Amino acid sequence: VQLQASGGGSVQPGGSLRLTCAASGFHLRPHSIAWFRQASGKEREGVVCISGTDRILETEAAKGRFTISRDNAKNIVYLQMNSLKPEDTATYYCAVDVDYKSTCRLAMIEYDNWGQGTQVTVSS
Repeated sequence: VQLQASGGGSVQPGGSLRLTCAASGFHLRPHSIAWFRQASGKEREGVVCISGTDRILETEAAKGRFTISRDNAKNIVYLQMNSLKPEDTATYYCAVDVDYKSTCRLAMIEYDNWGQGTQVTVSS
């Protein structure tokens, strides 16, 4: 079971990025996938998750700007981030809950496997 997060980079405020979480060794489809982020000097926090039944839970910070989606054929989960702000600067991690649940939670303890993180920097 391996997750690979990618797609980070440096953008100006108001810009967009699409992060990718690719899995190898298992199928993402039945599982909850979450994106977390960790800014320098701060604790890791949840951003958005999608359950095995495609129910989505997102934080207030993500609402209206971030969209999580699946490409089942490619075994990938995306995080489309629009209208980026400097406070979105962080390392972004994807994680998978190996259990089968109809809903997801943004609690780190729920997730068993983590990708290595991809850096997002929003700065003018």
